[in-house]
Amino acid sequence: MAMAYHKPALLQESVDGLSIAADGRYVDVTFGGGGHSKEILKRLSENGRLFAFDQDPDAEDNSIEDDRFSLIAQNFSFLKNFLRMYNAIPVDGVLADLGVSFHQFDVPKRGFSFRFEGPLDMRMDQSSGITAQEIIDSYSRGELIRIIRRYGEEKFAQRIVDNIIEARANNSIKSTSDLADLIKRSIPAPARRLGGNPAKRTFQALRIEVNQELAILERAIPACLERLSVGGRMVVMSFQSLEDKIVKNFFTQATESKTPLGLPVEIKALSAKFSLVFNGSQKASEDEILDNSRAKSVRLRAIERVAA
Repeated sequence: MAMAYHKPALLQESVDGLSIAADGRYVDVTFGGGGHSKEILKRLSENGRLFAFDQDPDAEDNSIEDDRFSLIAQNFSFLKNFLRMYNAIPVDGVLADLGVSFHQFDVPKRGFSFRFEGPLDMRMDQSSGITAQEIIDSYSRGELIRIIRRYGEEKFAQRIVDNIIEARANNSIKSTSDLADLIKRSIPAPARRLGGNPAKRTFQALRIEVNQELAILERAIPACLERLSVGGRMVVMSFQSLEDKIVKNFFTQATESKTPLGLPVEIKALSAKFSLVFNGSQKASEDEILDNSRAKSVRLRAIERVAA
């Protein structure tokens, strides 16, 4: 039975950005509810192929019955290995929607949300890996401060962590509600009135650490770019600044010539192999945001391979 997932943000813009060739090979590296994959398949001929990746077992319930489609139950840092296994290198386009799905937030037992009572899990793949509970119980004070500052950009990280250390000594942090209440008590009242729920940033930081989201992204982007054919494109949608900064930096580096500064001519072998499809990032329109609040924070970037 298909699971209820979020409505994809910038659906048409992202798939348009791939400039799909009907007989091409494409990869949706964040399958989720399958919205982007279904749109890509609409534009492929019977000879086209689409490979999708998602490490969340719930995503398998949304798999598409189509001979042109393959769903791979892994995160996209394994893209190279599986595309080689399917004899599908190079590919003509890669699409990544980096946002966490509403489905994951809305299932209490997944532990992603401070809105529901649930276990402190937060794993995309619940069959393996460290949980948020284990991080809370075992990380040192310094490690906790580091991840909450770095991944949550939380200026009250030290106060939150000091209270975590005190509370865990009494074994009193056992659920999402326990942690959310502790965070609320740790943040001064004036700051609690700004920027939404005070637990948001710490929960984000723990989720990123549990799933190694930024580390995977840093490995996966160059792997995806290396597998693109000439004329192939990568389109990425980010929903928070840490991810968007990584995407922007990789795309900028890929589009820079390696010819030393000061030489009178461009050395062809050192010329940039990629070009930005458009400068900067695309954002959702006001109309889309009214229809889909999740689209408010999306930033879409696209890059094309222009040389082998």
